[in-house]
Amino acid sequence: MTRSADTIVGMSGGVDSSVAALLLRDSGQALSGLFMQNWADDGSGDCRAEDDRRDAVAVSGRLGLPIHFRDFSGEYWAGVFEHFVAEYAAGRTPNPDVLCNREIKFKHFLDAARELGADYIATGHYARVDRAGDRFRLLKALDRSKDQSYFLHQLGQAQLGATRFPLGELLKRDVREMARAANLPTAAKKDSTGICFIGERDFREFLARYLPAREGEIRAVDGRAVGRHPGVFYFTLGQREGLAIGGVRGFEQAPWYVVGKDVAGNVLYVDQGSDTPWLRSQALVTEAAHWIAGAPPGRRFACAAQTRYRQPDQSCEVEVGEDGTLSVRFAQPQRAVTPGQSLVLYAGEECLGGAVIAATDAPVPGLRAASPSLTTLTTNP
Repeated sequence: MTRSADTIVGMSGGVDSSVAALLLRDSGQALSGLFMQNWADDGSGDCRAEDDRRDAVAVSGRLGLPIHFRDFSGEYWAGVFEHFVAEYAAGRTPNPDVLCNREIKFKHFLDAARELGADYIATGHYARVDRAGDRFRLLKALDRSKDQSYFLHQLGQAQLGATRFPLGELLKRDVREMARAANLPTAAKKDSTGICFIGERDFREFLARYLPAREGEIRAVDGRAVGRHPGVFYFTLGQREGLAIGGVRGFEQAPWYVVGKDVAGNVLYVDQGSDTPWLRSQALVTEAAHWIAGAPPGRRFACAAQTRYRQPDQSCEVEVGEDGTLSVRFAQPQRAVTPGQSLVLYAGEECLGGAVIAATDAPVPGLRAASPSLTTLTTNP
């Protein structure tokens, strides 16, 4: 095979990947682009894939780069979307962006780049990679407000060694300015938000295509009925929107928040006030963890953690179980820690890895009125 490029940049049709390609081209890289289609047209007309493809082609033309195309929609369905639906059906709240990075962008895309003869891939993610001895490290981006290391914590040594993140040392405002100065077609394009295959459409309407609505009761934590819901899997812990609970006799005029889900009984539990104790936890357990270095820093150690994207780092103590699961105790109580989401661990600016949250010590409506002893989830400090 004729070698066409040392590096292939994932061209998403957005401003970030456009500037990543610009920077690599200007540095003298032998470069080409690749556009990935990850979601097949579902007939709704809401997917932006065609617009993104056109923009990726336009940017590549502007930069004088050849561009390749790959359809990973089948791989996305099997590796990301089926898990996404199964998790919601089980009453959990998954994070498909984490799986998309692991299964598609840094697996199938990397394989495709190597088939094309390239040694490296590059993306527009806001993150950094450095090398300490014989080990690659994933670091937070310089622009902390855009840092995406949370979504990349499932990457390993082989992937980091073959990946470049040209935007890791830049601020987003400077990326926009570079795009404008280079007259790139995506310079003013709005950043994509949410999940690709949902786009701008209503989340509940989309999920109902795969998880049919099943109406049930909304109950306060004391068991009193306060409303009706269309399906418990449409809601997540801490959610306020979409409950449609008006004034309820015997309760204050205060906002209601989701604090629990009984999937088997089809009951959604709510309480009033954003600071409700039913959303507070100080300990959690996870599924088996992934470590970027290949192994944890120890069986027990202190570090920082995030239980959701863009959360400030939270001090915690971690114990690694024999089966690879984690028991974590936070220095301060946490709000709305949600099973199915990712716990991501940090030592300063270095991302150590992470795991899917399995359970917390928050009280569970209908099952218990108080948190279990923290010793059931963590070791004593």
